[in-house]
Amino acid sequence: MEERQEKDRGIMGQVQEDEGKSQEQPATMDTHNSITDKEENCVGGQTEMEEKGKEKGMEEGEMKKEMELEAEVKVECQSVPGLQVSFIRGTDLFGYVGIEAVLDQMRSKTMKAGFEFNIMVVGQSGLGKSTLVNTLFKSKVSRKSCTPNYEEKISKTVKLHTVSHVIEEKGVKMKLTVIDTPGFGDQINNENCWEPIVKYVNEQYEKYLREELHVNRKRRIPDSRIHCCIYFLPATGHRLRAIDVEFMKRLGKIVSIVPVIAKADTLTIEERKEFKERIRQDLSANGICVYPQKEYDEDPEERILNDRIRENIPFAVVGTDKEHQVNGNKVLGRKTKWGIIEVENVGHCEFACLRDLLIRSHLQDLKDVTHNIHYETYRVRRLNESNMNFGELGQPTWLLDNGTADKCESESHL
Repeated sequence: MEERQEKDRGIMGQVQEDEGKSQEQPATMDTHNSITDKEENCVGGQTEMEEKGKEKGMEEGEMKKEMELEAEVKVECQSVPGLQVSFIRGTDLFGYVGIEAVLDQMRSKTMKAGFEFNIMVVGQSGLGKSTLVNTLFKSKVSRKSCTPNYEEKISKTVKLHTVSHVIEEKGVKMKLTVIDTPGFGDQINNENCWEPIVKYVNEQYEKYLREELHVNRKRRIPDSRIHCCIYFLPATGHRLRAIDVEFMKRLGKIVSIVPVIAKADTLTIEERKEFKERIRQDLSANGICVYPQKEYDEDPEERILNDRIRENIPFAVVGTDKEHQVNGNKVLGRKTKWGIIEVENVGHCEFACLRDLLIRSHLQDLKDVTHNIHYETYRVRRLNESNMNFGELGQPTWLLDNGTADKCESESHL
């Protein structure tokens, strides 16, 4: 009897345990089901691949390769409220789509339409501004070169002269506009001699803003904004002058400034290094921003490139449009009693670094900084301070004070 009672108790305990397990099971059923579903899908996918492989008479090695390729095809998804974005890599595509052909389309459109580049040269007379611009673009593009029977006269006031050219190279057209500033820094009293230049720069921003605010805007707004200002420093070997500091302080906030040491062949290599170091110290001490600014570096690769450029600023340059024979090759250079200073030789001067910055590596970035930084700052300030209706937008009196009578314009096609 006792043995039977113990057996009954054991059976009842097992029944109670089974009932407890059955009660716990519904709570965890969903998770188990989801896991098993995933396992079944994976197993199902593998079995399908195996069946297909068997049907096709594939070998085991080929079947493994196909299974690995299937496993590699992954789509990364980012869930945004109300929006799902997925990133598909090139290796995940089933075949060639042709997305990269958009670069050829952009190139074709740009070549047809061409583009604009506006450069301003500022510095006192006799520093070789016209010669350097001609050397940069290897053509007669300066005001002095384009004006017949040109006579060098010291202007009593700062005037702005604009010369435009259409330069074509390998099917690419560029409308180059060179803005010269004769009279700057040539007077005994140079107080406020930068004001006409500041007004001219703001005038171009105002002109672009007015075009943008029209109801029926042009498909392509003419861009006369200054993309770069080359500021010429005399090779004194000392420090920045007061006029240099004041000019770059004011212009550095509204345009991209690239300072250069003009006629650097008048300095020895040691004098050049010391002079450049003093200029960098003065720029830093006075809080002067010159291009390229550190805060505009977008990625580490660009930062490394711009750091090298910043180390060379200001560029010690020599300009000439005359060619000479050196070791059987024609080179641009200045001939002296001691030899020929090769303009494009980095060992002789830093003209090549300046050319690469302005044309070959940073031309588009100069235009982007002008549009996204300097023009945007002007636009926001004008709209905030005006607080006007777009239809009542008028030209401010502080811009009209400068007048347009002092500007001379001419165009040519190269």
